Amino acid sequence: MISPAPRSSLAWKHSIDVAAGVINADRDPIRVILFSHSDVDFEVKVGDRVAQMIIEKILTPEVAEVDDFDSTVRGAGGIGSTSVQKFMNE
Repeated sequence: MISPAPRSSLAWKHSIDVAAGVINADRDPIRVILFSHSDVDFEVKVGDRVAQMIIEKILTPEVAEVDDFDSTVRGAGGIGSTSVQKFMNE
């Protein structure tokens, strides 16, 4: 899997960003969507390096279906409850 990313120099100097997305392995040529967050026009010329790639390995783990989960430290408190409880006990 390939994810496009902005080049830091274009982002810093010209406020150019790359749209998020994933490029399929079978895409040729690779294309990206650019956004300009500036009021100044930015001209892209053939051969300009406007993005970089983050190449990631895709793993497909085995999935085990269960009928019920074991209890946890969090219990029924919900997201963030363990850190709140810890803070309150200190």
